[in-house]
Amino acid sequence: MATQKVEMWFDTLCPWAWMTSRWLVEVEKVRDISITWNPMSLYYLNKGRPSITTEYLDYAKKALGPLRVVVAAEALYGEKIKGDLYTAFGNEIHLNKTKISDEMTAKVLSNFSFSEDLMKYAQDESLDAKIIESHDRGISKVGEDVGTPIISVGEVAFFGPVISPAPKGEEAGKLFDGVVGVASYPGFFEIKRTRNVKPIFD
Repeated sequence: MATQKVEMWFDTLCPWAWMTSRWLVEVEKVRDISITWNPMSLYYLNKGRPSITTEYLDYAKKALGPLRVVVAAEALYGEKIKGDLYTAFGNEIHLNKTKISDEMTAKVLSNFSFSEDLMKYAQDESLDAKIIESHDRGISKVGEDVGTPIISVGEVAFFGPVISPAPKGEEAGKLFDGVVGVASYPGFFEIKRTRNVKPIFD
């Protein structure tokens, strides 16, 4: 069987996307998949929605900094660097509980040996066009009423899964098989139950 091409759309801000991404990293160990990581923005998704607080939007706007760095790094160093940077930002934001800021971005970048100073791109608003382009491509696959994470496997795309904690080993593989199997049915739209746990980072 050929390698399954998987794409995931993320905003570094979102803890649930982080959980899903760690699940996919586990899936990659037990299933023949190849993951492409794509930025999307909760700021651009929620901008203009009256139900969203100014405080949330302001913080989501700060999260554009890391996303701009990811976009710039891809242009300079190739697609594969996106996954490494997302992991580094996610570890700092979600595991170390560091608030998103220019200082946090600089700290993350200090762990890489880039030939170019990527920090200058964190405030480069011209890169937002690339973020929006990626964002729109992800949303076009699933519709406007969802956020991140978005996953596509071949021609199948869906929001989620929203999970906590992220399964490991073969358990991760079985969940992948099931999720893709269900989402592959053209008439499938939604399975949901109320979340009664917060993201469990382990």
